[in-house]
Amino acid sequence: MKKTCILILALIAFSLSGFSQVDKILGKWKTIDDEDGTAKSIVYIYKATNGKYYGKIETLFKNPDKLCTECEGANKNKPILGMIIVNDLELKGDELVGGTILDPKNGKVYYCSMTYDAKTTDLKIRGSLDKRGWIGRTQTWVRDK
Repeated sequence: MKKTCILILALIAFSLSGFSQVDKILGKWKTIDDEDGTAKSIVYIYKATNGKYYGKIETLFKNPDKLCTECEGANKNKPILGMIIVNDLELKGDELVGGTILDPKNGKVYYCSMTYDAKTTDLKIRGSLDKRGWIGRTQTWVRDK
């Protein structure tokens, strides 16, 4: 009986630690320009009622009235501020995968995955041309304080 209780407690602790990693992804993140290292925007990552994760641009540091002229479809010529750029991510292990991310600078949509780096407390965003993430690049976002 005692071994069973210990096993159950260990399983609960293990499962909660997995959820806490994903919970650390939620919130406001500062995106950093790869070219000059300046902050470009603040993206709010949230979990929707459908169980999927999304990201919305809440702040643009330069040119807050800018429109997404390079975007296609519903986002064409819409304000970048307030735009949902991260779509349909799903939890798999300790990361969010299977969704897309829009680059408002060029209007292109890429496959996306996100992982929380516990050592640096940064968010690693992988945008890629293929679903497996082999052809792409990783960007680091920092927590907005």
